[in-house]
Amino acid sequence: MTLLTATGLTRDHRLPRRTLFGAPRVAHALRGVDLEVAAGEVVAVIGESGSGKTTLVRLLLALDQPTAGRVTFDGREVKPGSAAGLRWLRRETGIVLQDPYSSLDPRFTVRRVVAEPLRALGVAGDHRALVDEVLARVGLDASFAERYPHELSGGQRQRVALARAIVHGPRLLVGDEPLSALDVTVRAQVLELLVELRRELGLTIVLVSHDIGLVQHVADRVVVMHDGAIVEQGSTGEVLARPEHPYTRSLVAAAPRLA
Repeated sequence: MTLLTATGLTRDHRLPRRTLFGAPRVAHALRGVDLEVAAGEVVAVIGESGSGKTTLVRLLLALDQPTAGRVTFDGREVKPGSAAGLRWLRRETGIVLQDPYSSLDPRFTVRRVVAEPLRALGVAGDHRALVDEVLARVGLDASFAERYPHELSGGQRQRVALARAIVHGPRLLVGDEPLSALDVTVRAQVLELLVELRRELGLTIVLVSHDIGLVQHVADRVVVMHDGAIVEQGSTGEVLARPEHPYTRSLVAAAPRLA
């Protein structure tokens, strides 16, 4: 079953004129992207900085308005709008960002940080118990709930960010370079945690990354982006072992390790 669909997604940004009477200029951040994500699969979106990966994620989650094109989630159209109008989408999705420290409010305890989606989305139940349960699921004991973000290591903060992203029971988890700020050892631990959560919770995952080593261990399918467009996509094994597009071949050749 297809859970998430993007059709003809385009995002243009107007640039300042070079001269007072010069022609208007436009930067094409995304160029007619088509994408389907099946329920339960892990899709990795790879490419260099500026390839359009983050722009695509923002449009998929209605954090930005496309210039053209359409996004649907489980058959329902996704459109930017008011917080109330998008509550249904926020209930179905969670996001983990690159820098766990900047994404966590330093004034709040871990318990309050993780419980924030429960309050915002009006999720019923014992929020305290739900927070303790999800912290245990990401490998943190209950004592972490009363700490503040600055008291945690980078890996622990990313586990907290992951707990916040899944505490409300979303069907889709989006990771925008969620491991790139971590050292190699911690990255491997959090990667294994993502694999476990996918298996235990039946999550659908869209993972934005430039790390091909990470991608080959977790993703079912790879989408390669370059200059705002998808240049190649397919099963992870096929794309990374036998890349067809020159840009994909250059990415694979530049990867430090491909086991």
